Amino acid sequence: MIEILNPAEVARARETGALVADILQAMKNRATVGTNLLDIDQWTKEMITEAGAESCYVDYAPSFGRGPFGHYICTGVNDAVLHGLPHNYELADGDLLTLDLAVVKNGVAADAAISFLVGDAQPAESVAMIETTERALAAGITAAGPNAKIGDVSYAIGRVLTDAGYPINTQFGGHGIGSTMHQDPHVPNMGRPGRGFKLRPGLLLALEPWIMADTAELVTDDDGWTLRSATGCRTAHTEHTIAITDDGAEILTLPSR
Repeated sequence: MIEILNPAEVARARETGALVADILQAMKNRATVGTNLLDIDQWTKEMITEAGAESCYVDYAPSFGRGPFGHYICTGVNDAVLHGLPHNYELADGDLLTLDLAVVKNGVAADAAISFLVGDAQPAESVAMIETTERALAAGITAAGPNAKIGDVSYAIGRVLTDAGYPINTQFGGHGIGSTMHQDPHVPNMGRPGRGFKLRPGLLLALEPWIMADTAELVTDDDGWTLRSATGCRTAHTEHTIAITDDGAEILTLPSR
């Protein structure tokens, strides 16, 4: 299903998007050396509840996961890039942490992800990976407009990633979003310009460049959810929800302050 939102629904999406961004920023600030991933999950639950919103994850049970996700935020450390299931792990100095969050409020969902380094250690290769996903996301957003096609967005993202020398996996990528978290169209992180669905004002997309340092192959963790790099290399993932407008693309998942 491809859902086109009306102006009132897009306005509600801005509120949801700001909430997602605020929670992610709060969790980033609290994710210090020694912080347990389960504490991050609990703090996220509290913020979602206090805001009168609902988690898109806790009851999420797609075909590629093992039963309901059962948690409120995805927490991927180092080689874990997608669907990181929170578990009893205390963050160490230099860990590369990815937080991915989707909530729904007033009938509209928003989805975003951030990657960052914990503590004082700043490994140069990890910094470069994070910055590459951020640049790829910015390129995808710039390419998204009312006359563009999905292939234009995918190509813009993929060009940045491949130019930086990273392999690209197209099993998982961006997606439509609206009243539910995952909708059509699929937005792979590599594509051909001029191909695919033509973007229209009112369409919401969650764009999410993610990379692994030296492989395009994923493996599923024993928890049935967490996707890791097949070689154990580090990974990074950045995501925004955007709304297509008459003038281009509006980022919805920006902090409220």
